[in-house]
Amino acid sequence: MSDKNKFNQHIGFAVNNWIPRAKPNKITLKGQYGVLEMLEINKHAAKLFNALKIDNKGESWTYLPYGPFENEKEFSDWLQKAKSEPDVVFYAILDKQSNPIGISGYLRINSEHGTIEVGHLHFSKRLQKTPAATEAMFLMMQYAFEELGYRRYEWKCNSLNQASCAAALRLGFKFEGTFRQSNVFKGRNRDTNWYSIIDSEWPALKEKFVRWLNPDNFDKQGNQITRLQTAKQEADE
Repeated sequence: MSDKNKFNQHIGFAVNNWIPRAKPNKITLKGQYGVLEMLEINKHAAKLFNALKIDNKGESWTYLPYGPFENEKEFSDWLQKAKSEPDVVFYAILDKQSNPIGISGYLRINSEHGTIEVGHLHFSKRLQKTPAATEAMFLMMQYAFEELGYRRYEWKCNSLNQASCAAALRLGFKFEGTFRQSNVFKGRNRDTNWYSIIDSEWPALKEKFVRWLNPDNFDKQGNQITRLQTAKQEADE
């Protein structure tokens, strides 16, 4: 969509009454299957370190700029440094028993233009491929779009990280392209894939998440009955 100015040039559509958005507050995001709690080093770091080690020889850190960490102190020191950055907000993802089983965060928060990125994602084996994992991403989207009023929600990952690329598409992000040779991490080149969801897409996407997250969509063993992609197709029909 675009307008034209007095010179008959195409210009962007008007964003009326726009004001910079607030940064995420230090609040808890509660769901049916888990909770996102503001990450506290003393409260969460040790348990997160242990959870992330389960059935993990270090492969979960391959595509991240940091890690793996040899011990809890190294992990805690990294967490402390990362969460102290001004445009980063970290969450510990907890299960129903309040056990920390994953990390997520907002980063590259640009309140002036209403853009925000989800990142620093690290899910333990206890969180991966569970309703709580998808719900955590839904809760963060919902807070960014509905409570804070952001216009653009981003996901970026190493282009070789097939699992992350697939997750972005499953969650409803749209692929925007690859930034070639964008970084050097761990002495190796990284090409970065960019994905996004914009505010106009959120209402329809929310319906799909709500449909999929309904407890009736899971059997007694917690297995999904309808896949998220199928729920999206049904909502679109």
